[in-house]
Amino acid sequence: MTAHRAFLLAFLLLALAAPNLSAFQKDPKADTARFGIPTSTARVFQDYFYGVVKRVDKGELLLDKTVSGVDEVFKLEPKTKFIRDGRPSSLEDLKVGDQVYIEVKKDKKKGDKIAKKVVTGAAATEAP
Repeated sequence: MTAHRAFLLAFLLLALAAPNLSAFQKDPKADTARFGIPTSTARVFQDYFYGVVKRVDKGELLLDKTVSGVDEVFKLEPKTKFIRDGRPSSLEDLKVGDQVYIEVKKDKKKGDKIAKKVVTGAAATEAP
């Protein structure tokens, strides 16, 4: 009986002395990025190409910090849609340094990446 009580007492002391793990967990709402909660953003834009605008021209868009690790060029067409903060926008509203998601189609003849839709801004967590 004494060994049983000693074991129970040791277990209780260890349980009380253990660190409070909830103090080390982050509040998921505290670290939301510019594009919102990462898990919902990932689902909505999983088929889009992500990057940071490095150069904006009339006919093309150059992105830096892409998944491939190199600068990527995207051709722009008159049909390309631009969305900023969940609302229709234009090429003139894009600035160097903007974080963008691009829906891409590939030109079968030349192999160029053509931007169908360019999404940027704070409301980019919902499908455009």
